[in-house]
Amino acid sequence: MTSTTQSNGSTMLVSVNPADGAELARFPLHSEREVEAALAGAAAAQAAWRQVPITERVELLRRMASVLRAGKAGYARLITEEMGKPLAEAEGEIEKCAWNCDFYAKEAPAFLADEIIASSASHSAVVFDPLGVVLAIMPWNYPFWQFFRFAAPALAAGNGALLKHANNVPRCALAIEEVMRAAGCPDGLFRTLLIDAGSVAGIIADDRIAAVTLTGSTEVGAIVAAQAGKALKKQVLELGGSDPFIVLADADIEAAAMAAVKARYVNVGQSCVNAKRFIVDNAVAERFVEAFCRHAAALKMGDPLQQGVSIGPMARANLRATLHDQVQRSLAAGAVLKMGGAIVEGPGFFYPATVLDHVTPDMAAFREETFGPVAAIVRVDGEEEAIALANDTEFGLGAALWTADVETATRLARRIDAGAVFVNGIVASDPRLPFGGIKRSGYGRELGSYGIREFVNLKTLWVGPVKAA
Repeated sequence: MTSTTQSNGSTMLVSVNPADGAELARFPLHSEREVEAALAGAAAAQAAWRQVPITERVELLRRMASVLRAGKAGYARLITEEMGKPLAEAEGEIEKCAWNCDFYAKEAPAFLADEIIASSASHSAVVFDPLGVVLAIMPWNYPFWQFFRFAAPALAAGNGALLKHANNVPRCALAIEEVMRAAGCPDGLFRTLLIDAGSVAGIIADDRIAAVTLTGSTEVGAIVAAQAGKALKKQVLELGGSDPFIVLADADIEAAAMAAVKARYVNVGQSCVNAKRFIVDNAVAERFVEAFCRHAAALKMGDPLQQGVSIGPMARANLRATLHDQVQRSLAAGAVLKMGGAIVEGPGFFYPATVLDHVTPDMAAFREETFGPVAAIVRVDGEEEAIALANDTEFGLGAALWTADVETATRLARRIDAGAVFVNGIVASDPRLPFGGIKRSGYGRELGSYGIREFVNLKTLWVGPVKAA
């Protein structure tokens, strides 16, 4: 659900449980005065925070990790109730946030240490200064992880942050603020803003905002990029994806199929780095499809709070409608339905694990991003056609390549247009590795040593020789 206008004229954010459609809570949007106070407070707090030594700043990250782990059960349940992912996955999301905080608490001082440039005539260095207050525009599909993977390095680097979260997860957005407060975050350095999309442009343009990070759709990314570009603000954009999962003839088919099912249906298929197009060599296609469907059929759909459930509801009814339309258009164009493909009757926004075989590049399931539990299987003759079809997309986020030959893997991985290629594995974000895409999947990087340097000023410091008195 998005914000809705009530009869008294006030605008609210409404939290709805996607498992049954029941309203959980509603919250008034922040007023202009409250937004102004948040901007002023963040600017003041960040000016002081940047002066704190990094060895002390990272202690905040350690406390954030402790708070997250202590409250994991409650935070995970909140995620599941508000956006629908299975509870075990929500618990894993909270643990991953804590791991990320621990990682940067340990590594940030080294990542941001001055880089000394050797010179006989001067003392030269590259130093890393914080940019200021960063506006984080975050999605609903990983409501805690998407924020903390940005916030941990950004805060360690000396920045402040304001969060504009997706409008269907306001409870998660406010819980994040509680985590930060409990961890002892300096007053004002971080705030959650309950605002609608129409308020974003004005905040981006505000001189107290130094940069913007957004994870979301390509369409929204283009809008935010234009707004930030007009104001000459730094941006990191992590946008849509239609990740290929390539299975060559020499791959371990059973292992590939098991991994493929997880890669497609984790988070109910609602992730930018879910594998979406399964590009399989004809020589092993029948075996792969049989194994894939067998493992997919074993997934249990139901109440995401119940143990053993792998497929919960989709986050919103309109997302389910869009996905079903893509399935129907692909079937009309000649795709073969192997399982699923029908809207589940009853309460909630459920859609079954669906498999489309014999998908071709002209079909919606290939050409568009399918943000839900639908797998598109594309059959090819050999590696050349596989690579060509993998790159035949406007997106370039992640890719998986399955083969038994290391030389083949190394050679082909360099030909795939993507920000990451995982060989014989599932694409996933990892605090130790840079994460991001190319083409219409966005630009900039999160995580790793590269991610922490996105929101810093890489300043050249040149000191000439000092003459003796």
